[in-house]
Amino acid sequence: MADEAVVKPQLLVVDDESELRNVLAKYFSYNHFEVRTAANAAQARAMVAELAPDVVLVDVHMPGEGGLSLARWLRESFPRVGLVMLTGAADSVDRIVGLEVGADDYVTKPFEMRELLARVRGLLRRLAPPPEPTRQDTAQTAAAGGQHRVRFGTCVLDLELRRLFDAKGADMPISAAEFDLLALFARNPNRPLNRDQIMEYGHNRSWDVFDRSIDLRIMRLRRKLEPDPTKPSVLKTVRNVGYVYVP
Repeated sequence: MADEAVVKPQLLVVDDESELRNVLAKYFSYNHFEVRTAANAAQARAMVAELAPDVVLVDVHMPGEGGLSLARWLRESFPRVGLVMLTGAADSVDRIVGLEVGADDYVTKPFEMRELLARVRGLLRRLAPPPEPTRQDTAQTAAAGGQHRVRFGTCVLDLELRRLFDAKGADMPISAAEFDLLALFARNPNRPLNRDQIMEYGHNRSWDVFDRSIDLRIMRLRRKLEPDPTKPSVLKTVRNVGYVYVP
């Protein structure tokens, strides 16, 4: 019997520089991705519904509608798509805003192709749906009282489905990076976690004093989880350490 066809990850590259688009398309195609490219936000919007990409690479600075506006639309309209921002090395404000609108990761230009590939592959692993539970898994979960569901304030995180539900059971939009962060806290209740631990778990890289990505994601999550985000009771700050999840 012939081998089943391998399903390639779908990647959309959005950048106004034609040379960079072509280079990225060739490189990722060589590494077994199905790649489409868009020169601007308008083209990208038209392609997203048709392509249903797994990951979108978005350049921040483009003529017309900028990458941050496109990223905001992508996150609101397609909350489960992987979103990586391409920013200039000195554009710290753009990185901050990109993370605020829900980007999963960012890579600064100029970048190493291998690093970008590793980031995208890592994001795909985090986006991958969990395997179907076996009968034994289902029995064990039932015996454990459904421990794959963890309460965060009025919300519930389902670790198997990788979804967040509000108090009424409605699905709440959550990015892969935000899910990973909540999953880390769920597995470490009442244990303060520092930024090094969080960054190494979520991005396989070390934190530095100029990196605000963790703080921004905590801020976004507090808006979803906390009755009063200005006075957090679920994801608390531990001064000079990091953050702690209080069940």
